[in-house]
Amino acid sequence: MIVNIARKELKSLFASPMGWIILALLMFGFGFLYLDGVNKYFEVMSGSIRPAERQGITIFVGQNVYGAANFLMTVAIPILTMRLISEERRSQTLPFLFSAPISLTEIVVGKFLGMVIFLGILVLYIFIMLSSMNIWADIDFGYLIGNSFGLILLIGSFCALGIYFSSLTSQPIIAAISTFIALFAMVIFGNFTASDPGHWFGHISMSKHFQSFTRGVIDTSDVIYFILFIVTFITLTIRRLDSDRLTG
Repeated sequence: MIVNIARKELKSLFASPMGWIILALLMFGFGFLYLDGVNKYFEVMSGSIRPAERQGITIFVGQNVYGAANFLMTVAIPILTMRLISEERRSQTLPFLFSAPISLTEIVVGKFLGMVIFLGILVLYIFIMLSSMNIWADIDFGYLIGNSFGLILLIGSFCALGIYFSSLTSQPIIAAISTFIALFAMVIFGNFTASDPGHWFGHISMSKHFQSFTRGVIDTSDVIYFILFIVTFITLTIRRLDSDRLTG
């Protein structure tokens, strides 16, 4: 049943002009960053830089693309997730959803997976785009795999938070703004405390936990952080909907 709900969400996203517009804009943005990174690489590396200071093209171009993913997803995901549940509440179809022969867990997880699979297209697009450099240069596939895995976890965390805020209100715009503010705070404040590794906010900052992936390193503690973040907000969403179901 989870698969059917995820498939339904994917169909609705591809049937929506908003889904196509956001997907196209993000692809254009990542493609521009890729081409800009390649051009800058040849400009910098063909200059008077010393051999010891030269940098591999995978890291040079990859950090240009993956480094911007954090911000771009912070803007795009609140717009995509804002209608997942709030639209059901606004159109008063939530009681019909509760009466369906499926559990709330299946509903929430299905919607979550549908959104993650949809945005996973972008991760695959970035990986293929950067892998194409292997035609004319030796690239580090381990770096690309680490960044892609981290980006999937980041997207999953953003979507889980977006679904939760979507379950709190009947106004999609309010859900989008609330999600954006929460994500922006977790990203920005994490950067502000980067100079103090022991600061408590650094331990809950998604940008800090994403940094190891941007270096191509898969750290178990960071993976656990993102998984716990996703599970926490999916659970909170289920409990919120269960409360609505019980109160009628």
